[in-house]
Amino acid sequence: MGDLFEGDVRATLVGRTREIGRICDFVTSTNRGGALLISGQAGVGKTALIDAAADIVSSTGTRVLRAAGVAFEADVSYSGLNQLLFPLSDSFSALDSVHNDALRIALGFGSGPPPERLVVSSATLTLLRQVASDDRLLLVIDDLPWLDRASAAVLGFVARRLDGSRIAFLGAMRSGTETFFSRIGLPEYEVPPLDREASRELLDARFPHLAERVRQRLLTVAEGNPLALLELPTALTGQQHVALEGLPAVLPLSERLQVLFVSRVLALPAPARHLLLLATLDGTGDLGVLQASARQTGHDGGLEALAPAERDRLVYFEEASRRLVFRHPLISSAVVQACTTAERRSAHLALAHVLVEQPERRAWHLGEASVEPDEEVASLLERAAHLISARGNAVGAAAALVRSADLSPRGSDRARRLAEAAYIGADATGDLRSVTELLENARQADPGLMDSLHSAAAAVYLTINGGGDIDTAHRLLVDAIESGTHRYDAKDAALIEAFHLLLLLCFYGGRAELWRPFYTALARLHPEPPALLSVAGKTFSDPARSGVAALGQLQSILSGLPDESDPGRIVRIGTASLYADRLADLRGPSWKVVLQGRDGGPARRTLGALMHLCLGDFLSGRWDECTELADEGLQLCEDSGYGFFAWYFWYCRALVAAPRGDDATVGRLTDQIVRFATPRGIGTALHYARHVRTVADLGRGEFESAFQHASAISPPGIFASHVPHALWVAMDLVEAAVRTDRRTEAVAHVRAMRETGIAAFTPRLALLAGGSAALCTEDDEEAIRLFDAALASPGVERWPFDLARVRLAYGERLRRAQANLECRGPLSMALDAFTSLGARPWTERAYKELRASGWIAPRKAAAGNTLLTPQERQIAELAASGLSNKQIAARLYLSPRTIGAHLHQVFPKLGIASRAALRDALTKLDE
Repeated sequence: MGDLFEGDVRATLVGRTREIGRICDFVTSTNRGGALLISGQAGVGKTALIDAAADIVSSTGTRVLRAAGVAFEADVSYSGLNQLLFPLSDSFSALDSVHNDALRIALGFGSGPPPERLVVSSATLTLLRQVASDDRLLLVIDDLPWLDRASAAVLGFVARRLDGSRIAFLGAMRSGTETFFSRIGLPEYEVPPLDREASRELLDARFPHLAERVRQRLLTVAEGNPLALLELPTALTGQQHVALEGLPAVLPLSERLQVLFVSRVLALPAPARHLLLLATLDGTGDLGVLQASARQTGHDGGLEALAPAERDRLVYFEEASRRLVFRHPLISSAVVQACTTAERRSAHLALAHVLVEQPERRAWHLGEASVEPDEEVASLLERAAHLISARGNAVGAAAALVRSADLSPRGSDRARRLAEAAYIGADATGDLRSVTELLENARQADPGLMDSLHSAAAAVYLTINGGGDIDTAHRLLVDAIESGTHRYDAKDAALIEAFHLLLLLCFYGGRAELWRPFYTALARLHPEPPALLSVAGKTFSDPARSGVAALGQLQSILSGLPDESDPGRIVRIGTASLYADRLADLRGPSWKVVLQGRDGGPARRTLGALMHLCLGDFLSGRWDECTELADEGLQLCEDSGYGFFAWYFWYCRALVAAPRGDDATVGRLTDQIVRFATPRGIGTALHYARHVRTVADLGRGEFESAFQHASAISPPGIFASHVPHALWVAMDLVEAAVRTDRRTEAVAHVRAMRETGIAAFTPRLALLAGGSAALCTEDDEEAIRLFDAALASPGVERWPFDLARVRLAYGERLRRAQANLECRGPLSMALDAFTSLGARPWTERAYKELRASGWIAPRKAAAGNTLLTPQERQIAELAASGLSNKQIAARLYLSPRTIGAHLHQVFPKLGIASRAALRDALTKLDE
């Protein structure tokens, strides 16, 4: 049956292939017949499913008869049966006279005394069996609860007698509804909600331009209900669609959803509605809170008042946890929509009185209950916002600050709180489009707002993402820090936030003079700078000179990572760890931030985590993942408005393309970086572009060009002040200098490495410094000793490309020293590493050296190993083990769509057409 319906279903009903298959298989089972009840929550798509199934089986020659219960016809006897049998009225004459007359009178086609119901039932069954003698027959009855009693009795009689016939009966009803059909024991199939992936597909198909955070909220509230997914967005404004305006705590319902849900709530007694409102606004389902808040409003009837809501399956009690649970979030929305504004405020106030021991929740309820400005409530909300922010919930913190500003009696307080909300929006949540409006409102409340650190910081984000230059943004923030009233108190949160942003601006500029105001201000902090700011000020600014001194403090910070939940702090720890080569320690926490971002978390934090994952992936050899995450970062930059950060992801993509010999991509992306960075004064981006070109030139053997690019980052013999990326091209510069007969420059740069002590900063730099010293040493024995020492640095296997490059240089030196047998070990290991990484030009270099030593590597093995990229191989092996795309995606932190795309590339490479052939193909590949 799968071939019959799969294409049609995918075109019409998203995510319902399995359900349609189940129904169609039931209908088309050869000569089995029978009845099946389709149940499910309101809006889950029961009608759409049975209609789709009916259309599909109709195309195979099955005749379909339809009817539906209608509320206003529920008291009209046989109205439902009339709908169903009307198309067969011409066949009534084929029945015997008793059955013919019974049907005609019952259905209103003739007159006479009312027939016995048993006779009508027998006539109906006989008629249907006669019709089904020629063609298979399907009876489809929707909305069974609204079917009139007479029709229900007749069709129940028929449904129980269809086994072994060519007649199938499908009836649809809401889950938990008491009907005649559910009481007679017919089999029932409950339609489940859509899964998350199908829900997203449906939402994206109908509303493709929703902001990610809005999309995630809708997916959460809808809980896989197709009608909710299609209707909830229609009740939102256009600005709410694109996150220019915040969403309410309880989403409004469209008119269609109101018909389904609000009418059910309004039908409840007043005490039940009141308790449901308290439960909705509380949001926890705690029965103790519910009872206490009910007493606050004078309702002493107890929880027994909820019995009608229980019977109507709106809520249920979870005994183990003593919680009241709504069967669907839309019921909560209906409860709010069914009450008055005064009732809502009264409920909020009652909850605030009960939640005195929970300041955040109490402040929020007081804010919602307030009608006029109230500084006490505004202060409570502001303090709550800071607590919320400390837990990493930037969106919640910004919302609390905006509400606090609304309730502020004084303009200066209102402005200050709006400015802080604007800063959080700019720095964390991705609401850049609303930041301008928040800042403008703040300025109107207090024209002197430009002195505010938060307003200056928010303006910085607007400046750099709006095409402005780094120098302007830097000057704006430095002026705000130097003119502030903070007195350089290290406990001033706004001041520390400004310092972290200034640190990034100085880094982006890539010039030593930009750091001077930072250091001057940092020295004035008392009693002392926070540890993370202090460490980042050493490891991220000029690590060649100050990085080693911060290692102990950095290790202490990293040891606390398992307990860290604030995404902003995780990203800042990554920043401090970048040039200390500790990004591997951040991999788990960074992935946590990215996964939160995919679920609608703060966009700016997600971008930071993606940057660190990309760079960590490159250093650790996960090059395919690096490229995929860079693409994700670029898309997020475009979607969220953080266009400034795109250059970082261009760099990451180009950084993988360079050693793989993809010169077209390298040229395109580095040109793009230069065009973007030059007018904006992003000096570090220019260094990054030069780094990529250096690596590409070294792979091709274009050493003169490589030397020019590397020395433009940092001249030979020195590490340019406050150019941390000079550490990453240190060995590149030495190798290019040696290859172009610039031994003096090479020796000078090795001396600079030794004098600055970069080998003590990280094991990776110890490997590169040792390899560089060996490269420019004329004595062969000394060179061998230095290479051996470098390769013995602890943990060098964590950096496969750097390790392979040092091994390649070692093998080359041995071969030139006529040690042809000894050179093959390091050269073979380098060849294997380059091959695994897909670094084609470097593979060719290693292969040529091996051949020159008199040994030829088997070409078949080399070709086989390079057939699949490392990530393709990993995905293929997992698929061969029986894992689904979804399971593989979860294991590798990728999307199922990405897994499918990889397998689409793998199959033709291996010459196979299905997953079943993967295991044999992989085994053959290794032979």
